[in-house]
Amino acid sequence: MVSIAAGSGPRPAGAGIPVVYVVDDEEVVRDALAWLLRSRRLLSEGFASADAFAAWLEAQGSPWPRAPGCMLLDVRMPGTSGLALFERLADAGLATTLPVIFLTGHGDVPTAVAAVKRGAFDFVEKPFSNNALVDRVEQALAQSAAALAARACREAAADALAELTEREREVMRLVIEGRPNKLIADELQISVRTVEVHRARVFEKMDVRSAVELANLLRDKGLA
Repeated sequence: MVSIAAGSGPRPAGAGIPVVYVVDDEEVVRDALAWLLRSRRLLSEGFASADAFAAWLEAQGSPWPRAPGCMLLDVRMPGTSGLALFERLADAGLATTLPVIFLTGHGDVPTAVAAVKRGAFDFVEKPFSNNALVDRVEQALAQSAAALAARACREAAADALAELTEREREVMRLVIEGRPNKLIADELQISVRTVEVHRARVFEKMDVRSAVELANLLRDKGLA
């Protein structure tokens, strides 16, 4: 497993700008990939080793990434291998928000296939087709963007949930159980009108229009 220590490296890209992180020990490969990505108007950052990327990652804070990104990762490198770095990223829950495309030699294909089964986005065997590689990069960036959007929705729902008062939480629990206002009022020993007010406030804060929508939101975001 990669040991991540604080360190400096390329500056983070601006918020919302997709970035391709190229991790390869050969400078000529990094330069060629950077040129290829620029030709498709894609921003990239290069790292000469898995340890260099890990050190840079430590300085980024959490949650990360904050903009869509993916990684082009060489399997074999001096020091920490690309596979070990991927396992570290997967353990940190980054395999979806930062999809990894392995760059492999012929002898590394079985290793790359096994990594894909563990959650890597894909592998590309050297020598590769430039257009095919960038097409996969763009698909990986789209996956990253979708994952970040889903994370933002979960965080927004959690923040809204945290804003509910204790009484609103009690009413919400009974609402999603399907209880009518009269039964909720009887159980909580409050008036039906008070239940209606709390119910309306819950729907407003959670940005839903029905009990079914509220229940689905909580379930889908893992907040139920």
